[in-house]
Amino acid sequence: MRKTILIILISTTLSSPAFCSLFGRPKPKKEDASRSKNTSRSPADSGFGVVQSIEFQNNREYKANKLLKKLDFMVGDYLDPVLAESGRITLADFYRSKGYPYAEVILNKKKLSEGKVVYTIVAGPRIRILSVKFKGNKSLKSRDLHQAIKTGTREWVFWPAYYTEEKIAADVEKLRSLYWAEGFLNHRIGVEGQAHVTFIIEEGPCYDVNDIVLQGNTHFDNETLLAGLELEPGQTYHYRKAQAHAKEILQLYRENGFIDATVRQDPNFVAEPNVVDVFYTINEGKQFRIGKVDIIGNKETQDKVFRRIMDEYDFVPGELYNAHMAPRQGNGQLERYLRTMTSSERVIIQPVKPADGSEDRMDAEVDIKEGLTGAFNPGVSVGSDSGIIGQFILSQRNFDYKDWPESFDELIRMQAFKGAGQKLTMTLAPGTYVSYYAMSFTEPYFRNKPTSLNVSGSSWERWRESYDEKRTKGYFGFEKRYKSSWRGQIGFRLENVEVKDLEIDAPQEIIDVKGYNLLMGAKFGIGKDATDDRFEPSKGYEFNVSYEQVTGDDDFGILEGSLVGYKTLYEDFLERKTVLATKLLAGATFSDAPPFEKYYAGGTRTYGLRGFEYRGVSTRGLQTGVLNPVRKDPIGSDWIFLANTEIIMPLIGENISALFFMDSGTVDTGRYRFSVGTGIEIVIPQLLGSRVPMRFEIATPLRKDDSDETQTFSFYMGRLF
Repeated sequence: MRKTILIILISTTLSSPAFCSLFGRPKPKKEDASRSKNTSRSPADSGFGVVQSIEFQNNREYKANKLLKKLDFMVGDYLDPVLAESGRITLADFYRSKGYPYAEVILNKKKLSEGKVVYTIVAGPRIRILSVKFKGNKSLKSRDLHQAIKTGTREWVFWPAYYTEEKIAADVEKLRSLYWAEGFLNHRIGVEGQAHVTFIIEEGPCYDVNDIVLQGNTHFDNETLLAGLELEPGQTYHYRKAQAHAKEILQLYRENGFIDATVRQDPNFVAEPNVVDVFYTINEGKQFRIGKVDIIGNKETQDKVFRRIMDEYDFVPGELYNAHMAPRQGNGQLERYLRTMTSSERVIIQPVKPADGSEDRMDAEVDIKEGLTGAFNPGVSVGSDSGIIGQFILSQRNFDYKDWPESFDELIRMQAFKGAGQKLTMTLAPGTYVSYYAMSFTEPYFRNKPTSLNVSGSSWERWRESYDEKRTKGYFGFEKRYKSSWRGQIGFRLENVEVKDLEIDAPQEIIDVKGYNLLMGAKFGIGKDATDDRFEPSKGYEFNVSYEQVTGDDDFGILEGSLVGYKTLYEDFLERKTVLATKLLAGATFSDAPPFEKYYAGGTRTYGLRGFEYRGVSTRGLQTGVLNPVRKDPIGSDWIFLANTEIIMPLIGENISALFFMDSGTVDTGRYRFSVGTGIEIVIPQLLGSRVPMRFEIATPLRKDDSDETQTFSFYMGRLF
């Protein structure tokens, strides 16, 4: 039970006409396979007739089928000498992009009159990159420069990398951007070698800030716009700092209805050497309020599902048009919220001029492309905390309990109970250590207000250290969200906890609760979400505190609180953020709670303390029924305190990141625990538009108690904080 088990998640989606009908996915449109790639010329225009054949000579590196796909014409098309020559250039570029820098392709023009297109490939040597070095870099370390470029000796760790001019040119531009961002405005970068690539760098001097100038602003004064600026006269000019403040100025304008506002930041050289003035040039444009909000493209989902989300974020008629959340160029935060919360495939919000010609209003057109709102997910997961679990999950994220079928045929075709944005989930998850069966219903906007109604019923069973624990639970509760980012919660549970199959040495504390234990709890809580993003926070904080009074076979209280803070430490040129997350969590029980309601630290879950086993940090109970009893199995602690810190740093694209963390905490017995570790996070896209982080972590306890159970490796699917 305490073994470390590697988790493997296999998740597939079953698709059939019935499921497509149920979950709202339209049938894919068939492409016209017979269309010709070249219809611009006729035989009379070209004088060459049609293409009778396409041949490749000396193509030892790539098969003809692969090369044919690179051409813009095929056999049977009109033979166009211009396209044939264009194909020659395309093929040569393809070979060069694959590491053949001297590749040439020869077109046999004499054969064109016979309708034959013949290419002779002269690939030349393929140059493998054996080393990458930097010369002349004094201010920036070679290690940092290596991380900024793509040129290396390996592709994806295992495969050799080959020289391409395109990759080298792109890396030169990245290095130029890096030096420009660090204040080296007069640098030069060149490249030598192919197998042994050396970037030659002339850094030049750094430049200091002489003055900061705002121009073009009339709506906001200079003091308002310069508030929070980290760049001051006398400091070294950093493009990244100056550009970050330009984004803050732009955000201020767009949040206040200036849809087309632009802010440009430029360093201007002055007469004094190595000094620049920083200019912020502002084009305010007009200020607009929202006129109408038109929703188009939704066939199954009701308009109100989208409108009430926009209402919660004040994107409604009469309010200032928040072009920061919904920018004209698209891909805004509000669009992402709508897409995620409604499981839409695409959401685009565009400002549109009102039909009445109003000069101070803009209508908003919300274009919806509906996606898969429901799915049946069979799968299996294996975890260091939970063992092997089979998963059979049927979910519908666009449920409508009022949409009863109008005919038996509609019921059979599964066209009913959809459209209101409610969520219904049925889960069957039998496992080796844990088995879980549940049905849950959520109305995210109860009575069309920003209040969630949650109702669930579940049966849960887990094999503990010296006994088996089974819980049967019913729950319903409400969460009210306020404009100030505060929220209030109230919930009620009725739960039966069965403690059975005790081992012979089970502690007395477990023996005392053997059998059925009825719990009835009322929970009240408040919280605040002051993060910059509801789903992927990079700055701000989230705060929660709650108290639950429980009665039934036992009377006790549970007080808990948590504070999670986020801070962006660094943002690279691809706008990928390195984020520091800090979590403080505390909890306490009152009036002698039973063992199954007390606190156990360790593992990767809510009370995670990596480097320690799941429930590996706890007060221990004295064995019974054996000679020479010792305190062995955990019986829970009356209180807990955890302080965890983690840095997430992007490595490859947006889906693979490195983790560095320090976890610490204590319970009501033993010393203060402390561990450090590292790991890899792989973000995998899942059904219904969600992104699930999968983590592999290695941790080492630096401070522990003698009775603690440690664990070096752990696997976790889900968000730690």
